[in-house]
Amino acid sequence: MNSIHDMGGMHGMGPLVIEQEDGVFHEYWHGRVFALRMACAFHRRYNGDMGRYARERMPPARFLAASYYERALYGLERVLVESGMIDEAELASGQPASAERAAACLQPSQVEAITRTRRRTRMDEVQVAPKFRVGDAVMTRNFQPEGHTRLPRYARGRRGVVHRDHGVFSFADSNAMTRDRKPQHMYSIRFAATELWGEAASPRDTLCLDVWDDYLLPA
Repeated sequence: MNSIHDMGGMHGMGPLVIEQEDGVFHEYWHGRVFALRMACAFHRRYNGDMGRYARERMPPARFLAASYYERALYGLERVLVESGMIDEAELASGQPASAERAAACLQPSQVEAITRTRRRTRMDEVQVAPKFRVGDAVMTRNFQPEGHTRLPRYARGRRGVVHRDHGVFSFADSNAMTRDRKPQHMYSIRFAATELWGEAASPRDTLCLDVWDDYLLPA
């Protein structure tokens, strides 16, 4: 979807600040949000692409004012309600509606197992023929989906060359909307900077983006 989250190539956002301080979390509650995401994912009632799509639907003004973990918490709350794990009343109160819901929580004895078992988006076990080869000239599709997509606006309708075939992966767009993993090849596509940003860009610069088969057409 075209919303404020798709900031790639936009002006006015300021420089990227590379932080020098140590530590994973800046605030105590950041760690709690991270732990909540891990614990809730244990139930496998939703996937990571659904979580991204939930964050993307945060109202634009609120999204711009929010920190990374504020956005993460918003997305988690939305996906928990939409997947039926909690309802709006439970979200507001912070209390489970029944003892049965409370009992379904992740138990301490299960934590180590889930941290060692991650869902992979790579699908080497599925045989899917690639539509393109390394060196092929391609063009990205120009589409404006209302749902989730990982193809940024600045790279739509642009010409590039297949730089590398990463293999078969689940397709984020369909996985977010219908849980259809739709396995297909993902490629690294090399774009000239001038193709993406016009004549003012350096002719020496290129950009590689990871792009699925469904985003590409022969050029």
